[in-house]
Amino acid sequence: MKNYLSIQDLGNLQQGVQEALTLKANPYAFENLGKRKTICLLFFNNSLRTRLSTQKAAQHLGMDVMVMNFGNEGWQLEFEHGVVMDAGKAEHIKEAAQVVSQYCDIIAIRAFASLEDKEKDEKEEVLQGFVKYAHIPVVNMESSTAHPLQALADAITIQEHKKMERPKVVLSWAPHPRALPHAVANSFVEMMKLQDAEFVITNPEGYDLNPKITEGCQIVHDQQSALKNANFVYVKNWSSYSNYGQVLHVDKSWKMTKEKLGQAHFMHCLPVRRNMVMEDAVLDSDQSLVIEQANNRTFAAQLVLKRILEVF
Repeated sequence: MKNYLSIQDLGNLQQGVQEALTLKANPYAFENLGKRKTICLLFFNNSLRTRLSTQKAAQHLGMDVMVMNFGNEGWQLEFEHGVVMDAGKAEHIKEAAQVVSQYCDIIAIRAFASLEDKEKDEKEEVLQGFVKYAHIPVVNMESSTAHPLQALADAITIQEHKKMERPKVVLSWAPHPRALPHAVANSFVEMMKLQDAEFVITNPEGYDLNPKITEGCQIVHDQQSALKNANFVYVKNWSSYSNYGQVLHVDKSWKMTKEKLGQAHFMHCLPVRRNMVMEDAVLDSDQSLVIEQANNRTFAAQLVLKRILEVF
């Protein structure tokens, strides 16, 4: 595997999940694979789970880790070509990516959507800029449109807890006070399309995700109907795609409650706003898998790094 930019880069998802579970059972089995190799984690946005889990995964494989937060440590980067750089941006991606490539063996990038310009966000200028100009593999730690490490961790979690071959999995929109990107939801949809499951997306009118991503999926605008007989309920907020980046309304009736959840397992990528996205009774119940999902982020990242290191 050269790069890990989307869940499709993994190849066979089921094989990948089983390999990740093997790594989870013995995290240090390949501790010499990354010896004298360095990964550089570049953060254009904040992180908790992504930073710590990816760093831990690299350490399991014997790698050295460098971390840089571009928000307050790096020069502001220019991504356009042919521009006169006479304003606030001091360095071009063309030089920055090549320079970083000399210091490490793998680059991992985290750069969120602006939610202001759909076309620009979908071009993935930060992620793709490093892919284009870096001379080493690139890992997506969440970009404008995708979060494939989270999706892989979610697949691992579902595999660990499913009690039937073809469970019903529901992705449910939830209220939130501010506009959030589509990356987690997009990658979860892409991951579920690779699963043998009954998969349903439920969200209010006006909040349908990118139709190119949800093509072939069942989309239901009645939450109660969608949740019927669910085995897993994944709750996530996202802003409008059709009215790009906008919060059309904050419909608190879509908050997840214990009554709505029924007997299903509850999933969320974290961080989460208690009693806004879901009530405490959901998050604190035995049905909640959120802490296990966070733990599985390490083994999702470890699988990805192992696959890349194996082709060095």
